[in-house]
Amino acid sequence: MNILRRLPLSRLLLLCGLVVAIGIGATALATAVGAGPTPPPKPLPEAVHDALAASPPAGVSARIQFSNHLIEGASLASGGSGAAGGLASSPLLTGASGRLWIAADGRTRLELQSEKGDSQILYDGHTVSLYDASTNTLYRYTPQQESGADSTATHHHAIPTAQEIQEAIAKAAPNATFSGATPTDVAGQPAYTVRISPSHNGGLIGGAELSWDASNGVPLRAAVYSSTSSAPVIELAATEISYGPVDSSTVDFTPPANAKVEEVTLPEKHESQPSGQPAPGGTSGGSGANDNAPTVTTHGEGLAAIRMIEAHPKEGAKSSSSLPEGLPQVKINGATATELATPLGTLLSFERNSMRYLLVGSVTPAAIEAFARGM
Repeated sequence: MNILRRLPLSRLLLLCGLVVAIGIGATALATAVGAGPTPPPKPLPEAVHDALAASPPAGVSARIQFSNHLIEGASLASGGSGAAGGLASSPLLTGASGRLWIAADGRTRLELQSEKGDSQILYDGHTVSLYDASTNTLYRYTPQQESGADSTATHHHAIPTAQEIQEAIAKAAPNATFSGATPTDVAGQPAYTVRISPSHNGGLIGGAELSWDASNGVPLRAAVYSSTSSAPVIELAATEISYGPVDSSTVDFTPPANAKVEEVTLPEKHESQPSGQPAPGGTSGGSGANDNAPTVTTHGEGLAAIRMIEAHPKEGAKSSSSLPEGLPQVKINGATATELATPLGTLLSFERNSMRYLLVGSVTPAAIEAFARGM
């Protein structure tokens, strides 16, 4: 967990923006509900099976609209012209229009346009890259390849049958509710839409929707909803979409020569170990090899669980868990805490008794404050 815990929150949020944008970009190529043709009704397992079995197109080109209301209204720009100020103007967090291309070999380029410069998200088959023009920074992440036979076996999975898909849905039923495959029109294409909602312990997560092309199985829309609003918090949409070969140069991008380069390394897995005296109901995990390493404990169940990161601050080191200046502050048993509230959850950061705490949960500010006061 070391690298993510050392990241300033501005970079951590930008990385989260990358993960969200890549995750949605890989499954949300286009959307624009209109009055076009709709496909015939199908049971959800059959519609999913047909999408997985369909032959993919030679390429995808789309004009898109990315909406992100996750930190809308937060005073991240109050930090001035530094990382927080750049973060506040990044289209990853403010939303933007743009374009998307996916070549036949899977290489992808998502361009989000902004007055302060376009942001680029790219995948070349090996490395995921994000260029943020507002900070002139290139973030690169290369997933580690699994060794042995397992690394090749994952590429030869058989397409599940409709019955197998139905069984998987049934297994998920205790924790999630699935709508049917609703026939819709997305970007002028006949499509199916499914909504997935947590059955319980969902916290502020209201659900997610995914639409895909009924003819070729290409995902067409994805959106994430809060339990407090009917409008999506995050959504990627396209006003136009076409299928056909994409020129190799279209998915290439060269950042400016003076761009800063940040190599992103995700945390390694560690065995769960006790972490002192966690609050009742909490589970914990840590490296166990370094008493100064941050400890992560989980309190509660499901999506509504609160995760607590605690560590001893290093002398003279800038707090990696502190939130940007200008956010609301609250008192937690005498300590001053900084709070970032979003429609999908809350972050709370404070120091007490020579320990630094960062609490994260898909809960309201009142709930996370109450948990902090009871620590």
